[in-house]
Amino acid sequence: MQSITRIFLTKFIIFFITFLQSFNCQADILKLNKADSLFIEQNYQEAFVIYEDLLQNDETYTPAMLLKMAFIAEGIGDYSQASFYLAKYYDENPNQRVITKIKALTEQSSLMGYELSDRDRFLKFITDLQTEITATLSVLLIISLILLLFYNKQAVKAKYYLPTIFLMTLVFVANNFFDAQKTGIITGSPTLVMDKPTAGGKLINVVDPGHRVVIKSSKDIWYEVRWGENKAYVKKENITRL
Repeated sequence: MQSITRIFLTKFIIFFITFLQSFNCQADILKLNKADSLFIEQNYQEAFVIYEDLLQNDETYTPAMLLKMAFIAEGIGDYSQASFYLAKYYDENPNQRVITKIKALTEQSSLMGYELSDRDRFLKFITDLQTEITATLSVLLIISLILLLFYNKQAVKAKYYLPTIFLMTLVFVANNFFDAQKTGIITGSPTLVMDKPTAGGKLINVVDPGHRVVIKSSKDIWYEVRWGENKAYVKKENITRL
């Protein structure tokens, strides 16, 4: 009896969590549709409030939403925020037109952090497909385990277990190490880029807002960032996470 009750409670909890996730997703879609309708009707301020709520509180956004937020922010003269939304859009859809627009908003002819190497493009491709890759490897792992159980008596040598061990390793790696790079945009003016996380370090550069950085780690009040091909440090107060 206790076993039946335990099974029922487990299934109920799973169903309830799934229901809540579905409900929240539907609520976000409704809010986004309402904001889009307001935007089409040129009620930009009201649309922006809903977009901002989705981004900040629900941590939900679409590339099109970010472009609309950038448009509204530019319209009210908030070029720093417009650059932020465009830089966040760039993280999802890197292209030259976005860089050109950010340069125009920040009135800078050159910006750091928007160059994508072949390695960056490959990592982005992998992280974008993380769910699909993990799911595919998991299915193959399950099949491999089933085959091992089915042919348990014949699989007497260690080599028969190698594919399963290999797939387990791949699933672990795909699930834990295919995370997207943490990025940010410099919003402080002026911002000091240092070679060490201390005011006594060597000054690498003094920059204005608009530069995009890959955040490698956090050290007290500093972010360790990638500056070109080198390691550098910038105070957290001068960077807004994307």
